Amino acid sequence: MKRINILLIIIGLALAFTACEDYLKENPPGELAPESFLATQEGVEGVLNSAYVQYKFNYSQHNLLTQSFEYPGDIMYETGGGMNINFVRMANFQWTSSSSDANAVWNTKYESIRDANIVIDNLDNIEDENTRAALLAEARYIRAVDYVYLYDNFGPVPLRTSALDEPNLPRATEEEFQSFVISELEAAAAGLPNPGTEVYGKGTKGAALAFLTRFYMTIKEWQKGAETAKRVMDLGYYELFPSYHDLFKVENEHDKNPNNKEMIAVSVCTHTHPYGNKIPTVALPPGFWYTDEIPEFKAEGIANWAANFRFYDWFIETFDKEKDDRFSLIFGSYVNNKGVVVDLTTQAHNYRTLKYFDNMAEGASHGADFPMFRYADILMLRAEALNEINGPNAECISLINQVRIRAGVDEINADDFTKESLRDFILEERGREFYYEALRRSDLIRHGKLIERALDRGIANAADYHNRYPIPQAEMDANPNMEQNPGY
Repeated sequence: MKRINILLIIIGLALAFTACEDYLKENPPGELAPESFLATQEGVEGVLNSAYVQYKFNYSQHNLLTQSFEYPGDIMYETGGGMNINFVRMANFQWTSSSSDANAVWNTKYESIRDANIVIDNLDNIEDENTRAALLAEARYIRAVDYVYLYDNFGPVPLRTSALDEPNLPRATEEEFQSFVISELEAAAAGLPNPGTEVYGKGTKGAALAFLTRFYMTIKEWQKGAETAKRVMDLGYYELFPSYHDLFKVENEHDKNPNNKEMIAVSVCTHTHPYGNKIPTVALPPGFWYTDEIPEFKAEGIANWAANFRFYDWFIETFDKEKDDRFSLIFGSYVNNKGVVVDLTTQAHNYRTLKYFDNMAEGASHGADFPMFRYADILMLRAEALNEINGPNAECISLINQVRIRAGVDEINADDFTKESLRDFILEERGREFYYEALRRSDLIRHGKLIERALDRGIANAADYHNRYPIPQAEMDANPNMEQNPGY
C-alpha cells in the first residue's frame, strides 16, 4: 500500500469528528500535530471512529453491496444507469485486476485497518487501564472483521498489525492468516461489552463471536462454526424480531426500539449524505410514486436514479408468495408519478424491493440501517454446520424452522431430507432470508455453487479461479512482494 501522510490523516480526522458545538473553535497551535493529537484519549477515539466508518461501508455501501457481493450471484439483476456497466462486467465474470469492483473493498478495509493500527500503536498514551483495554478490544475487533471481508474476497492478504509496518509486506499463508483472525476475534470477544450495553453501532462480544462463526464457516471448519454460533446463542440476548416486514424500518432500529434484538452488527445510516443507505434509490422503478402492495411507503421528494436493481425471475418463484412475509417487501406493480399503474411483471426479471425504504429520506439518503449480521444468520449457520457434521437432525431442523415460522411459511421435517438435499434447501432458504444483505456470493462459494450457477445462466467463461477476486492492479504495481491470485 502507498504510504499516507499521517499528519494529513490526523488533521482530517480531527475536523471530521469534532463536536458540532466546537465547529467554529480554533485549535491552539500544535494541537493537531500527531504527537499531540494521539497523546489524548479524544484523539485516539477520533481515529477509532474513523476505523469504524470504513469497517461499516458507510460511504459507498450500495456500490459495495451490489457490485462485489451480489452482482456475480444468482439473485440480483440490474439494468439502466451508469451502474449497468459494472453489472454486465461482474455478472458475466469479466472482471480484471484493474476493473474489479472488489477493489473498493480492498481500499476501504485497509483504510480501516490502518486506523485501527494507529489506535493500537498509541494506547500507551492513555493513562486509564480500563479505557486502554476497551479501546484495544474495539480496535482488534474492527481490524479482524476487516480481514474477514478481505479474505472472503481475495483469500489471505498481507497482515498489517502496526501503522509502522513496512509497505511491501508479502501475503500471509493460509495458516498464518486464519490463526491471526481467529485469535484476534477471540481476544476482542473477551474484552468487548455484552450486547445491549454498548453504544449503538459499536462492537460487542456477540458481534465478535458472530463474525468468528462466519469465518469458521468460510474456511469450512464446521464443528467450530457450530460451537461458536452456539456461544452467540448462549449469550441469552439475541432473538428474532417478530415481523420480517417491519424488521428493517427506521423506527424499529434498536436505538429506537429496544425490543429489536436481532441485529448483531449494523452499518448505521442516516437521512443525510454521505451516511445514507442508497439501496432504495436504485431499486425503485422509473417514476415510482407508491405501490398498493406495500402501501406504507411513499416516494414524494425521494430521489430515483436511473439504475434499476431487480430480481431474477427464478428467485421470485422460490417464494410462497401468499404466505412468506419476506416476499411482502417485494412488489410487482406500482403507480408512477403520473398516476398510471405499471405492471412490472410484463418484463423479465423485474420484481423490486422496498426492504430498506425510508419515508423520511432526504434525496438519495435513506436512514434504514444496513444489517452486517443478524441473529437469523446465526441460527441458519449453526443449522448448516450441524447438517455438514451429521446430516439432518432435530436441532438443525428446529433452527431452520425458527426462521421459517417467523416468515409465516410451513415448517420442514428432517425425514424429508438427506444431507445433500438439506444443504441445497439451506442455500435457497438463505436466499429468501438474506436477499440484498451482501451474503449471496459468499453463500454460493461456500456451497460450491457460484461457478455452477453462472454456467447455468450461460456465463461460459466462469471458472473455479473466479471464486476469488484478483488482487487490485494498483497494489500489484506498488508492492513487489505481492503475489496475484491464480488465474489472473
